[in-house]
Amino acid sequence: MVRQAHHERKPVERSNVVSDPRFDFDSVQLLDVSRHFGRRRALSHISLTLRSGEIVGLLGPNGAGKSTLITTLATLAAPTKGEVRYGDRSARSLGAALRIRIGLLAHELHLYPELSARQNLTFFAELYGLDPRGPVDAALQSAGLFDRADDPVDGFSRGMRQRLALERALMHHPRLVLFDEPFTGLDDRAVAIVSDRLRRLAAEGAIVVLATHDLDLADGLVTRVALIRDGRLLSDEPAAAGLRARYRALIGAA
Repeated sequence: MVRQAHHERKPVERSNVVSDPRFDFDSVQLLDVSRHFGRRRALSHISLTLRSGEIVGLLGPNGAGKSTLITTLATLAAPTKGEVRYGDRSARSLGAALRIRIGLLAHELHLYPELSARQNLTFFAELYGLDPRGPVDAALQSAGLFDRADDPVDGFSRGMRQRLALERALMHHPRLVLFDEPFTGLDDRAVAIVSDRLRRLAAEGAIVVLATHDLDLADGLVTRVALIRDGRLLSDEPAAAGLRARYRALIGAA
């Protein structure tokens, strides 16, 4: 057997990364952000400011770029052009100190179906560096699942899983909370529970961003509306009565 040549390990270059877990911010700015996938422009020159206490609705038809924008805000994808700033710092300079201040609930719920609700939350609490005892019980109570804490998740309804995944994303008290179509497959009771949770988050000072194409659910919940079509920001304005008419005027009835 031929042994591979031994190479000395080169010293790791240390970047100027903020490691202080107390880092916080009260606004997020997208500065002329574009995101390209080959020749396709998923986002094109978007500038937008998100502030603490807001529930910002990213509204637009399927394929408008809402999910790409959520992914970019979550630091899971870097802008092709432009910059996202969290407070007065960029994602590149913040590293882990930033990610611990972000909570994400996307299409994939990131739950282990063979584990119980308590085991799932305990696993993620430990990933966040938390002592799971207090946060897990509080999350189960908030999700309305304390009496099902030790049941496997694969026996839960879609609404129960969605509520559990929501609390999984919030246990570490993130400042920026990102939701990508969080109401998919939920009945009216589950929608009401999730909506009330989002309102509480905003009241506590979180920056809540909700991507949806469901105008009926957005109306009366969001406090600001960012309308997106073909990767471009068409409008950024306070939520008001007549949301559907405004949407159709800018995006069209299709």
